[in-house]
Amino acid sequence: MFEALAVNAAILIVLVLIQWAISVKINDVSFIDAFWGAGMGILAVASWLHVPNGPGELATLIMAMAAAWGFRLGIYLFRRWRSHGEDKRYALILRKAREQGKFAQAALTKVWLLQAVLLFMVSSPAQVGILASPHPAAIPPLAWAGFALWCVGVFFEWVGDWQLARFKADPANAGKVLDTGLWRYTRHPNYFGDFAAWWGIWLACAAAGWAYALATIIGPLFLSFTLTKWSGAALLEKGLDKSKGDKYADYKRRTPAFFPWFPRP
Repeated sequence: MFEALAVNAAILIVLVLIQWAISVKINDVSFIDAFWGAGMGILAVASWLHVPNGPGELATLIMAMAAAWGFRLGIYLFRRWRSHGEDKRYALILRKAREQGKFAQAALTKVWLLQAVLLFMVSSPAQVGILASPHPAAIPPLAWAGFALWCVGVFFEWVGDWQLARFKADPANAGKVLDTGLWRYTRHPNYFGDFAAWWGIWLACAAAGWAYALATIIGPLFLSFTLTKWSGAALLEKGLDKSKGDKYADYKRRTPAFFPWFPRP
């Protein structure tokens, strides 16, 4: 297993360095968000191809879960980047480096390599679960429970992203707050979807052995932290508080912050 994980790490570094060179050439690192999802899908497929004696049913299930989640998100975020251009977050992170003529170095250390480490860590339940899955063996009930949770997450993420894209595409909604559909029950259905999908993948990893699940629990724990407290919902809401004002304050009062529930009157 360690040899396969080392190969995965090498694949990730090569891909990151190639994309870093592209980002330096175009002076924009924002497409890294697309690689966040796609990279996890790539590592899942690479792990599946390295399973000793060929992948079994559980390995294939975990690979399909991680790949479907990752490649869909990668395509969605790449298209968004192509439409909207540089992300303000990365412009802020690299502003000083740009002014000092050190964009390339800062882009590598502050963005690409850091994200590579976090990407590998967050996707560790999928990689380890795939590599550790017994073969041949039927898919255990715990894995099906994980798949069910993943399905809930995928529904919230995919539908939430679709509803948000439609809302933003309508000029009549400029300055308004999306509070219909899934956005009526949680202020962040897409982030909740990420949360549920990866805890589902972690449960499927646990079906391969609890030792593997405990060894990789840092992945979903860190993702949960970043979605709720760091670069996800918390950071996004700071900007929305300023741009939407009282409208967003009222929406926050009525709508659960993260976990879906019925809105308050």
